[in-house]
Amino acid sequence: MSGRLLLRRARLLDPAQNLDRRGDIMIEDGRITAIGGELPSAPGIETIDCNGACAAPGVIDMRVQLRDPGAEHLESMESAGQAAAAGGVTTMVALPNTDPPIDEVALVEFVARRSRDIRLVNIRTYAAATRGLRGRELCEFGLLAAAGAVAFTDGDRAIADAQVMRRALSYAHTFDLLVIQHPEDPSLASDGAMNEGEVATRLGIAGIPAAAEIIMVERDLRLAELTGARLHFGHVSTAGAIDAIRQAKKRGLRVTCDTAPHYFALNENEVGEYRTFAKVSPPLRSEDDRKAVVAGLADGTIDAIASDHSPYDQDSKRLPFASAASGIVGLETLLTLSLGLYHNQDMKLLDVLRALTQRPAEILRLPAGRLAVGAPADIVIFSLDKPWRIDSEAYRSKSKNAPYDGRPVQGLAVRTIVGGRTVFIRES
Repeated sequence: MSGRLLLRRARLLDPAQNLDRRGDIMIEDGRITAIGGELPSAPGIETIDCNGACAAPGVIDMRVQLRDPGAEHLESMESAGQAAAAGGVTTMVALPNTDPPIDEVALVEFVARRSRDIRLVNIRTYAAATRGLRGRELCEFGLLAAAGAVAFTDGDRAIADAQVMRRALSYAHTFDLLVIQHPEDPSLASDGAMNEGEVATRLGIAGIPAAAEIIMVERDLRLAELTGARLHFGHVSTAGAIDAIRQAKKRGLRVTCDTAPHYFALNENEVGEYRTFAKVSPPLRSEDDRKAVVAGLADGTIDAIASDHSPYDQDSKRLPFASAASGIVGLETLLTLSLGLYHNQDMKLLDVLRALTQRPAEILRLPAGRLAVGAPADIVIFSLDKPWRIDSEAYRSKSKNAPYDGRPVQGLAVRTIVGGRTVFIRES
C-alpha cells in the first residue's frame, strides 16, 4: 500500500466504460477512490501532473514466457517485471513451460510468492494441462485452480491427441475453467521453420503450411462444441483460422483468441536473408494473413493482443535458420506496437486498449483492466504520439531477440503504477 496519490490533467481512457475524457484520478491505499473532472487535493497527497498524457488501465499481457524457474539466465521474474513495467504492463501471465513445468500446486504458489517478493508488476501463471507438458496425462485442474492457476495450457506445445484434448475440455468444463491451445498440428509443422510459400521456397527453408493452424483450430472448435467448454487459442496467425473462430462465435461457442504484435506488424518477408530474430512459432505469415489478423482485431473476432514474450540468448538465435530457437521478446514493445493499429487508422484507440486490458481481464477473470472506483490502481500513463525508434540494446529484458531494431514508432509508456505504487518512470 502506498498512501494517497492524485493524477491531475490526464486524458482518461477506459474501454470497459467507453470513457475518453479529461480528468483526475485519486488513489488511496492501492485502489482508485475517485475519478472526476478536477478532484480536490489536500496536504499529504502526492500529486502528479500528467499534462494531458493518456491514463489507461495497465496492460494485461496474457502470454509471457518467463524462463523462471530453470533458465533464469534468459529471463528471471525480476528482469521480466522490469521490462513489463517499462512497457506499461501491470499484469503478466506466465506460460507453464519452465523447468520444471508448472504442473504442481507448489510451483503455482512459488510464482505467486516470487511476485509478492519482487514487488514490481503482478505475475499470474497458467498451469500445465498435461503432466510434464507431454500431452498424455491430465493435471489436477481443480487443485491447481484453487492454488491460483488462471487457466490450463501446454504452453508452446499443442495438445495434439484429440482424445486427450477432449478430456481436458470436459474436465475444465466441470469447474468452468479455461483451456488454452497452441494452434499448430505438430505432424504438419515438425519439419518446418517458416511459413510455407514462395519466400520459403526461394530461401530453401522447409515450410509450415497455414493448414497446420487451421486444422488444429477447426478440430478443437468441434471438441469445444461437443463438451461445452471454454476454449482459447493463443497467437492466431492465419486468415483461415480467424474465419473459423469468427463462424464459431456466431454459433455461440465459448471460444476466444489472441494474437501478437508480430503477426500484425510483420510478415514472412521479415525473414529476409535468414534473419533468425524473425523466427517465431507459429511463423510469420503472408501479407494476406497479416491483413486478416488486422481485420480480425478490428471486428472483434480476435479478442486480445499479447506480447508472446519468448526470451532467448544470442547462442540460441545465431544459428542456421532451421536450428535457431523460435521466439521474440515483446514486453517492452507490446503497447507501442499495438498503438500502431490506431496510428495506421486500422482501429479506434479504445478498441486497441480493449484488446490490451478489458478483454484479457474478462477472458482470464482477473480483477483488473478498468479505471473504476474500487478497482486496483494498476495504471499506465503514456504519450500517444511521441515518435521514437526501437533500440533492442536498451531493453530491460535479459534477452534482446527482436527484429524491431531501428523501427520508427509512436507512443510509449512514461509512468507505470501498480497497486498505487509507481514502479516505472521514463526519464525525459
